[in-house]
Amino acid sequence: MSTKILLIEDSKEIFQLVEHSLASPLMSLSWAKTIEEAKEKIEEADFSLILLDIELPDGNGLELCSQLQLQYPQLPIFILTAHDNLSEKVLGFSAGADDYITKPFNPLELKARVEAKIKKAEILKQSATKLNWSEIHINQTTQEVKIKSSGNELTPIELTALEFKILLYFAAKPYAVISRDDMLNDIWGEDVHVYSRSVDTHVSKLRKKLAEVSHIIESVHGTGYKFTPTE
Repeated sequence: MSTKILLIEDSKEIFQLVEHSLASPLMSLSWAKTIEEAKEKIEEADFSLILLDIELPDGNGLELCSQLQLQYPQLPIFILTAHDNLSEKVLGFSAGADDYITKPFNPLELKARVEAKIKKAEILKQSATKLNWSEIHINQTTQEVKIKSSGNELTPIELTALEFKILLYFAAKPYAVISRDDMLNDIWGEDVHVYSRSVDTHVSKLRKKLAEVSHIIESVHGTGYKFTPTE
């Protein structure tokens, strides 16, 4: 059974290049030229990964990325665009993109990144989808987070795609000290030069939403953070 990938891009030339890059009996590439066409295809098929351009005839790819992250939180999305400035990359990752590839791209590199992400996603699917502690319950599949309120009841909270990604990153490394540099590289990527204070800002916003259980994310002076839920 082949892995299904969707390219959302209005250029036939780029479609042909991506098709050539990902040519494999184990992969099948679908093509949507507009956002509306893409939404129809996503409803009809189960895709393993999406390659998404920013500038589309009927809208902005970053807005679509944010929408898809809310609807399909486990669906990997790669931004594939000619926009190579830092601000666009930061916006892409903030919208929930898993990778950001600029045109022109190297066909071998594109294939390697796609294959690596699909393999990692399959491993995650096979692992436990729920992470539960006394103070917090995290469902990776539905991207739902519930915290224990003052009345000991579990209350759902709303997180952005990036906030959920940060929380999940912490939850995967409970009780370990996590440096800001590691967070920058693993969450935003080594090619995106985000400052450490940006990490602190996003963590601060996450803590605020965690309310009564914000103490489970501890600051480690001079290093970063530690996720310390009750066993």
